[in-house]
Amino acid sequence: MTWYWPRGLGRHLRHHPGDAVALARAGWRLRRRGWWHLAPFLPLPDPRYWSFRLSTAVGPGGAVVTPEAVVDAAKWSVRQRVGR
Repeated sequence: MTWYWPRGLGRHLRHHPGDAVALARAGWRLRRRGWWHLAPFLPLPDPRYWSFRLSTAVGPGGAVVTPEAVVDAAKWSVRQRVGR
């Protein structure tokens, strides 16, 4: 499985460190159930779900996602009051 880290996201977080909280909270919402049972023992999303989310966000062609779009999506996700 390939994890997607948009080019420039680290630079964006250096200049806007407050956005890291929104990214962490959104990432926590995407975690796989029972993540502690499978290596690498990190709260990462299921690969099929991550692929689905990425393809619905940018299309099946895999267009380039900007850091600003990732942060905006994370902030939107945090604003939603839906529980898991």
